[in-house]
Amino acid sequence: MRFYTGNKKTLMELAERVLKLKDEKNAVILAHNYQVPEIQDVADFVGDSLELARMAVGTDADLILFAGVDFMAETAKILNPEKRVVVPERDARCPMAEMLDLKTLLRAKREHPDARVVLYVNTMAEEKAEADAVCTSANADKIVNAMDSDKVIFGPDQNLAYYVKKRTSKEVILVPENGMCSVHHNMSLEELSKAKEQHPDAEVVVHPECIPEIQEAADRIASTSGMLRYCSESDSREFIIGTENGMLYRLKKELPEKSFYPLSKNAICENMKKNTLDKIFTALQREAPEIMLPEEVQGRALGGIERMMELSKRG
Repeated sequence: MRFYTGNKKTLMELAERVLKLKDEKNAVILAHNYQVPEIQDVADFVGDSLELARMAVGTDADLILFAGVDFMAETAKILNPEKRVVVPERDARCPMAEMLDLKTLLRAKREHPDARVVLYVNTMAEEKAEADAVCTSANADKIVNAMDSDKVIFGPDQNLAYYVKKRTSKEVILVPENGMCSVHHNMSLEELSKAKEQHPDAEVVVHPECIPEIQEAADRIASTSGMLRYCSESDSREFIIGTENGMLYRLKKELPEKSFYPLSKNAICENMKKNTLDKIFTALQREAPEIMLPEEVQGRALGGIERMMELSKRG
């Protein structure tokens, strides 16, 4: 598996320049687990959506550079309205987040006025503004169960909805019906069978964005942060990992005594990989592209995120 995306010496020199400039700007670099290794290595914090949202709230930096996809940087901006939030690549978008449009969501709210709205953090700010609470893959079932209604509008991921439905007695109304992350959705049982043949002693740990058949075949279903915790605590020495393959770098880095194998070698998010170390340097230098949101949308979206944070702390 290819981890580094360029000449190591050149990357090391560029990393030193990034770290120096970051200090000069009083900036903090937040990187999602799916980022390329050289970005993970210069980041102040690496994690999943919930971890990075918490880190964004706690930072005293003047500038936040978010290496992930668009909705993640928007979330950091919503939580830090007074700070400048920049991204390495403005075109690093989440296709799943764009599958839920405002018109569809508002129609579902009209059709089910007695339902609460819980939206996966993988949505854009305009849709988040309509949510009673936001959730991540780490806490989706807990947030849904915490709602004071028997009916919950949930979106946009159909496979995460399947995971939630198995863990709640509430009626879950999915919007849209076909929302999914293609990277996880396209992992197949055939690929899993092949990986298990090659690594018969490995535990299977998968993300809840995977299809139901793979969830049912797994030893553990977890968010990326949950994967790290589980693999750290497990007595097993080998793991087949069903998520975007950038996560394997962090697992191997933090748990070098254990072995990790991809469920699918094709599990690559091209949008995540649009971020590069040289783009990070340029973004710090220019303090752009900057995330800007309408004040009214930003304020309303904050309520759902704060509700998630409050409920997560209780958990």
